[in-house]
Amino acid sequence: MSTALSSSSIYDINPYEGHPNLSELEAEVLWQYAKLSQNIKELIAETRRVSEAPDEKLLKQLRALEVKMGLVLTLFKASVWAVINEQPLADTSSVYADTTADHTITR
Repeated sequence: MSTALSSSSIYDINPYEGHPNLSELEAEVLWQYAKLSQNIKELIAETRRVSEAPDEKLLKQLRALEVKMGLVLTLFKASVWAVINEQPLADTSSVYADTTADHTITR
């Protein structure tokens, strides 16, 4: 029996159904475990495939996204710079003014 046939049939047919030593509930539980086991096997195989060779299509998509994000960051920085430059300059001459002349010393 091929792996593809056994993996697809595990989802369609309960191999434990009608077993003389199992109740209907036990057969159903064992079938759910068998389906879970098959899902895990498929997940492991897919994980190995992905880890052995990078997905070129995904890498191209990520690169395009990286370029777009770089453009967005550049536009954001330019927008912030424009907002900062539009702010009126504060009158800084009063900050450095000599305030001691206003006070008179009385004896």
